Amino acid sequence: MFYFANMISTFSAFHALFLSTLLMQIGTGLFNNYMGLRLSADSVSEIWIGTLLSAYYLGLVFGARMGHHLIIRVGHVRACATAAALAICLVLLQTLIDEKFVWLLLRFCAGMAMVVQFIVIESWLNEQAENKHRGRVMSVYLLMSGIGTALGQLSITMYPTLDLRPLIFVAMCQALALLPIVLTTRTLPAPQSPAPIDLAYFFKQVPQCLLTILLAGNICAAFYGLAAVYAVKQNLSTGQVAVFTATTVVAGLLSQWPMGWLSDRVNRGNLVRVNALLLVGISVMLWGWVDWPYWMMLLLAAGMGSLQFTLYGLASGLGNDRIDPERRVGLTAMMLMAYGGGACLGPTLAGTMMRLGGSHMLYVFSSACALLLFVTMRSAKK
Repeated sequence: MFYFANMISTFSAFHALFLSTLLMQIGTGLFNNYMGLRLSADSVSEIWIGTLLSAYYLGLVFGARMGHHLIIRVGHVRACATAAALAICLVLLQTLIDEKFVWLLLRFCAGMAMVVQFIVIESWLNEQAENKHRGRVMSVYLLMSGIGTALGQLSITMYPTLDLRPLIFVAMCQALALLPIVLTTRTLPAPQSPAPIDLAYFFKQVPQCLLTILLAGNICAAFYGLAAVYAVKQNLSTGQVAVFTATTVVAGLLSQWPMGWLSDRVNRGNLVRVNALLLVGISVMLWGWVDWPYWMMLLLAAGMGSLQFTLYGLASGLGNDRIDPERRVGLTAMMLMAYGGGACLGPTLAGTMMRLGGSHMLYVFSSACALLLFVTMRSAKK
């Protein structure tokens, strides 16, 4: 009972930000599944699918600095409203233009708009969360993100013909996500000083944080962009594909609170290393050595989700524990740049590997990233 009461208390403290995250990610989860299935149905190659989805994450990289400056200039709420309006227009444009090269540009611009909203929410949470509660606050944030993504993944089953209606639903989610932010009565973050993003400072102060997020971006984006393609190649139906991808996400969200609670009590850096080692072991089992039954594939998917989706929260707590408060917006921008950089590379590299070596190369790629993280990650002070 105390466990759930503590979670509810954390949710209540930042409910507007968490609800906004939930709605944003419902749209994102639906969009990613829609893109993978729609392009696969049109016989588009895995390399092109990966490249198209990477454009979104490249937008995250380039938009992070813009978001940092926008928040400093007009504040958190106005920056979020501006970015949400742009994101809605970009999604709706895709219903009017059915051309892959134009979609590539639109997804890049959408990434720039979305990263501003992420910076607003994450920096707001980290500014007002104490270090001893930071893991739990971030775990609820990622829990809401995971629930939204899972609901979005599952909602593709409402559109078996894969027409343009899912994009309308995505735009509606973006519009609704803005309401909790603009209507909140919670104390706003303090005005930010016009400090530039000092790359050298962050690389020196929080290298473990940025490394973890970079590799987590590779793993998670490859999953979001290509897991549906992988599942289709295993001869799964559209419903089974949705359940497979959603199982991974749901397992990740169910692990957020326990991992966040644990990270407030033990060394976050050591948790990252253990997480990475277990991730290597489970992903190896999806290399194609064995033709697993469907129930076993779901079990392995759950193991992957519980590990890969908790890396970001661990890294965020690790980084925010070690910097000055006035640097939090800059750190959030840097983390999203690192995540976006990894997420930009992940789908393209994994898509190329799948094209050359088969669908199972998605999990070969994931295990390689996790092994690199385990080998290079040094123990960090909490």
